[in-house]
Amino acid sequence: MIRLVMRHFLPRVSALLLTLLSAGHAAEPSRPLIFDVRAYGATGDGKTPDTAAINRAITAAVAAGGGTVWFPAGTYASYSIHLQSNIALHLDAGSTLLAADPPPAGTPGGYDAAETNAWVFYQDFGHSHWHNSLIWGENLENVSITGPGRIYGRGLSRGTGRISLPVGASPPPTTDGLLPDVLSADGPVTAPDRPDLVPGPFNYPNARDTLPDGVGNKAIALKNCRNVTLRDFTMLHGGHFAILATGVDNFTVENVTIDTNRDGIDLDACKNVRVSNCAINSPWDDGLCLKSSHGLGEARVTENVTLTGCFLSGYDEGTLLDGTRARKIAHRGGPIGRIKLGTEAGGGFRNIAIANCVFDYCRGLALEQVDGGVLEDITITNITMRDVPNAPVFIRVGARLRRPGATEPGSARRILISNLNVWNATEGMLIAGLPGFPVEDVTLSNILISYAGGGTAAMAGRDVPELEKSYPEPNLFGTLPVWGVFARHVKNLTLRGLELRVLAPDARPALGLDDIADLTLDTVKLPSPAGVARGTLKNVSGLTVRASPGLPDSTRPEKIADGKL
Repeated sequence: MIRLVMRHFLPRVSALLLTLLSAGHAAEPSRPLIFDVRAYGATGDGKTPDTAAINRAITAAVAAGGGTVWFPAGTYASYSIHLQSNIALHLDAGSTLLAADPPPAGTPGGYDAAETNAWVFYQDFGHSHWHNSLIWGENLENVSITGPGRIYGRGLSRGTGRISLPVGASPPPTTDGLLPDVLSADGPVTAPDRPDLVPGPFNYPNARDTLPDGVGNKAIALKNCRNVTLRDFTMLHGGHFAILATGVDNFTVENVTIDTNRDGIDLDACKNVRVSNCAINSPWDDGLCLKSSHGLGEARVTENVTLTGCFLSGYDEGTLLDGTRARKIAHRGGPIGRIKLGTEAGGGFRNIAIANCVFDYCRGLALEQVDGGVLEDITITNITMRDVPNAPVFIRVGARLRRPGATEPGSARRILISNLNVWNATEGMLIAGLPGFPVEDVTLSNILISYAGGGTAAMAGRDVPELEKSYPEPNLFGTLPVWGVFARHVKNLTLRGLELRVLAPDARPALGLDDIADLTLDTVKLPSPAGVARGTLKNVSGLTVRASPGLPDSTRPEKIADGKL
């Protein structure tokens, strides 16, 4: 009996053991999955350039079929790092990837030269090049950069000089609310002698922002990539762009904190994007910005984008990360740091959802279509703002038309903004189309805004210019004749559950509505100081008023050429 059991059972046990051993052998990695940059020569001392060692580690990982390039604790000074497909860069706790200072003018080396781009005539130098960056990748797939370490762009330019001002230094005020001409330690540079690049009708390329070889101006730049993840790291002093993603599809940015001296995250001509739980402090430019430039040589729409759970601010640079949240800077229009769609907009925007975001000491939401594209199907909800030195909401159709073949303004339509709570805004919401090209289908609902007030009767008589070809910035329209909502050239506008308050007396009306077709005021609460109209109506047709205190319910299909609420 025992012999029979041994004869039949032992072969089966042996076969099982062989199977398990084979499986265990197969599970053992035949190559290292982690590529430590120190093993490839990186010093991590913050002084010695580790560029070659980092790129050797990436090359080794690529040769092995992919893997994680690991930065242990230390400070790794570097010039351009060449990201590759199937590679993850991991910045461990205590590690800093430091953008090295560029070499002196006329000295070789430094960051990779900006690549040639035939489409530089429609946007600035920073939008048109990617290789002159601390980390760049082109035509890649399946890549990631993760933390909890830090990227510090100390040696990067913000676009007008070899290197930016040091952290903590504030650029001088401007006179036009835009960026100063010189925001660098050694002044502006002169464009390289490129007779083939004669500035076009929009003055690009130009000497003001063209950088010489060896100078970098972006911390992370990605072009025509897919399946990209950025997660769990911090960024300080990112240059012209802390993150520039152009033509990147299936892009996830999660739990990234950015404290920078110009743009935070720019999503240009990207599709299927998720940005969540990020904190961005950018006093001198936009925090989280969607664009659709012509840098790729085509009008590519930015679409299917979700922005959620993000914090935007305009504190002095570096003070979000150190926790002091200082507010010393001052320039016309106030600190920027907002969420914006535009300015570059030739490709257009479609299917965008923004939710559960907090703004503090920065400008408000800006939705801008000025280059002949579309801006449609936008939903924004659950937003809170404090100390907004600008319009809490700015929606604009203009006629700058900075796109090949653009002959007439584009469109902005089907825009829903709800559950917005704003404290201490200095200007009213501004919705501005153009004659014959209205903003369409806008609903503002469940909104409470407390304005600073202080406007005078003289301000109430001011005419607002169209500025159809100008840069789309709300403060460039000047002081508005109303303090709450100014809307002009709009079709199908609904204000529902809207309550507007002032923190100081204001002699202007709350609402100014001009050239509006199909206007609904539903449960709108406006103060009514003696001698001041709640709102003014000019060329308004299809007016419906419901359940609004102090305003009788009414339906008036006829055109109101000049009236008051």
